[in-house]
This record gives sequence, C-alpha cells and structure tokens, in this order.
Amino acid sequence: MSNAETWLRRIATLALVLCFGVVVLGAYVRLSAAGLGCPDWPGCYGHLTPSGAVAADVTRHGSFAGQTVEVGKAWKEMVHRYFAATLGFLIVLIAAIAIQYRGQRLVSLRLSLGLLGLVVAQGVLGMLTVTWQLKPLIVTGHLLLGLSTLGTLFWLRRSLRPRGAAVAISPPAPGALTRATPMVALAALLAVGVQIALGGWTSSNYAATACPDFPRCQDSWWPAADYDEAFVLWRGLGRNYEGGVLELPARIAIQFAHRLGAVVITLLLLAAGLRALRRPGTARAGALLLGALGLQLLVGSLMVIRGFPLWLATAHNAGAALLLLATLNFLLASRAASSSDPSRG
Repeated sequence: MSNAETWLRRIATLALVLCFGVVVLGAYVRLSAAGLGCPDWPGCYGHLTPSGAVAADVTRHGSFAGQTVEVGKAWKEMVHRYFAATLGFLIVLIAAIAIQYRGQRLVSLRLSLGLLGLVVAQGVLGMLTVTWQLKPLIVTGHLLLGLSTLGTLFWLRRSLRPRGAAVAISPPAPGALTRATPMVALAALLAVGVQIALGGWTSSNYAATACPDFPRCQDSWWPAADYDEAFVLWRGLGRNYEGGVLELPARIAIQFAHRLGAVVITLLLLAAGLRALRRPGTARAGALLLGALGLQLLVGSLMVIRGFPLWLATAHNAGAALLLLATLNFLLASRAASSSDPSRG
C-alpha cells in the first residue's frame, strides 16, 4: 500500500469519526438552547472566540450594543463550529487526493466531489441557521445534510481499497445500485431518512415535550392535534424561532407523527433485519441493524419516561446517526450479496 493510500485511509477514518462527533455535538448545542449563543457567523460577536468578545466588551458599542454574551452557550456553539471547520478541511483533503490520484483510482472521484459539495452546502445552512434565527426548515435541513455527509463518508470509507488488494472497490453507479439492491434494503434506507426528517422537524419546533407520557400522548392513544398548522414549512423571516412559535396542538401533531413513524419504521426494519439474518452474506449487517434499532427504541422510550434529560435527548440523536449507518451498511451488504449470488447469473 502506497503512502497516499495509507494517508487516505487515515484521513477518511478520522473524518468519519469526527463527522459523527459533529452531528452529536450539533444536537447537544441545539437541545441545550445554545444555537444562538453566537448571533453572527462564522465568528462570535465578531471575534474568533467568546473570550475575545468579552475582552473587547462588544456589548457596549457597535452592532452588538445592548446584547448579553452568554459565555457558556457561546462556547458550545463555537466548539461545534471549530469541529465542523476541521471536518471541512479533512473533506477538502480527501477531494484533493481523489483529484491528484484519479488515474490510480485510490478513491471514487464522484463520491469525493459529492462529499465536498455536501460540506459546502452544510456550511451555507449553518450560516443561515444562525442568521435566520433557528428557522425550523433550515435547522432540519442542516441536520439532514449533516447526516447525509456522515452517510457519504461511511460509503466512501467502505469503498476504499482493502489492504493488499490490487483493484479499488468503486461505489455502484446509480442505476446499478437500484437494480442490484434488494427492495427491502432500499425501502429501509428511505424510511430511516423520512423518520430522521420527522425527528429533526420535532426538535426544531421544540415539540418533543408535547407528549410527556409514554406510550400514550396527552393521556390518549389518538390525541387532538392541529396537523394543518404543524407542517407549514415556511413562515417568513424576521422571527426568532428559539423555543418554538407553534401552539400546543400543532406541537402535539408533530410529536405524534414522529411516534407513528417510529412504529412504521420499527416494523419495516424488523422485517428487513430478520430477513437478513437468514442469508449468510447479510447476517452480520442484519444483526447490526436490529441492534441499532433496539438501542434507538430504548433510548427514545427512556427519554420520555425520564422527563427528557439533556443527555438522553442527545443520545437519541446519536442513536439516529447509528441507525442510519447500520441501515446504509445493510444496503451495501445486500447489494454485495445480491451481485455475488450465483442464482442471479
């Protein structure tokens, strides 16, 4: 293995781990109400650190006059930005290596450039998340792009040449992916994506506590709710969405929809995982999928029962990321098993 390959594997592995950390840290920042700890972007009150802003006494003059620097919240937000910036640098390195060594096919150029595009778009949404004052549509999109970046990094890391192999493993073309992957695996991945979007919408609208009981909601199996108001995507600019702007019936609708989605996805992933266990080529992926599903259900249930403590709410977001990776791993394993199945010839 060449030095370039060795460094590529190290960078991709580090980027994958860091991306998972950025996703979880972003959830922690959001859930601890620190998303507007720094009201500007990319700095904090015009400085690289909250300490610099405090030392400069920025709240006594200029555009931040009259505001209060909440140092704890500001540091949470800035640490998240520092980690995200480091991740962006690593992804730029991966793209540079892919371009430099494209003739040797060390890594998929298509995946690398797609990953670079994702992280640029993620940076734009990160800026809008702050400047548009936590608008739910932007916050949810920021979460989805972050998890898309995580999934793409996982795919890229899986596509790297195994140690000692002579030919790199390239990711499938879009058409081949659809043909080669069992429909149940593809449906599982799509369902996980929809459920994560519902979870992001729940969090960004501060609707998690709208159903404080479990398994019922507001002491009812089918609570009264305002679904028309719950899923209005655009409510204009110029409003501060921190803490949420919806009335309780709309928040109940969002949280209850998320719970219904959890029931559907549980049944689908159970069927997919149990089916995978019966095939030698997908047994391990199926077991990981069922394990990630069980962990997420446990954390989600405990989060409500224990009264939504911050650490469990953050763990629920981490569980969603793990479930996404387990489902993507299941999809890739199913594709590999299907393409090598002699009966397909």
